[in-house]
Amino acid sequence: MSIYRGLAMTVAGSDSGGGAGIQADLKTFAALKVFGTSAITAITVQNSLGVHGVHTVPPEIVIDQMKAVLSDFNIGAVKTGMLGNSETIEAVCEGIRSWPVDKLVVDPVMVAQSGDSLLEDSAVRAIKEQLLPLALLVTPNVPEAEKLTGLSISDVQGMIHAASAIGEMGPKGVLVKGGHLSGETMNDVLWISGKSITLSSPRIETENNHGTGCTLSAAITAELAAGCDLKEAVERGRAYLRLALENGFKPGKGYGPTGHCVTADWL
Repeated sequence: MSIYRGLAMTVAGSDSGGGAGIQADLKTFAALKVFGTSAITAITVQNSLGVHGVHTVPPEIVIDQMKAVLSDFNIGAVKTGMLGNSETIEAVCEGIRSWPVDKLVVDPVMVAQSGDSLLEDSAVRAIKEQLLPLALLVTPNVPEAEKLTGLSISDVQGMIHAASAIGEMGPKGVLVKGGHLSGETMNDVLWISGKSITLSSPRIETENNHGTGCTLSAAITAELAAGCDLKEAVERGRAYLRLALENGFKPGKGYGPTGHCVTADWL
């Protein structure tokens, strides 16, 4: 009998510093006892101090990686992270359509924590028009939600409006993450098929938070692959991220990563 609860795939960029991207996703999958596969979209030259270079993988190689995995493994859920440009987004959409993926989580990675851009401006339209209609869930933070909608977000009500606007672009669910807003309480807004709920928890003050968006979307993807419904997967993903933040550490000179090797209480 396998120790794994399911199989998942991440389509994202590599983080040579190990705190975000493909590395964070696979660590999260493993911590949640889900077997992880991958398609790498870009190689970043990166450490805890910033992104020093980005080398994109040719779109045909991205789609070939996806097809190789999806044609062989019984993948329960797929997530996307850093896609970089419209050509890669189009290739990823083709891969998803070739082997229909029912559970797609889109993390619309646009800017690194250091402030470095990870998405060409022309690619935002491709995300909105091509990728989001394929998604079960999209997980933008506040700046990403503002870029996707053109709205200004300063509070929970603004997050609700943005979630609804993104929902009109085609995904079945939207999770707007409120970590960029100030306050002792961290609020996320989950929108599913026209209804929104606010998920709140005490803010954890830490500088060891590199890769939180990747980690959260990967945890949600893992729980979807393990058989959870969308709301439960989001709740478990948030719980796992909180535990990882509580156990973050500082291996370099800049922002540290979360502690991915924690054990969730439902395992």
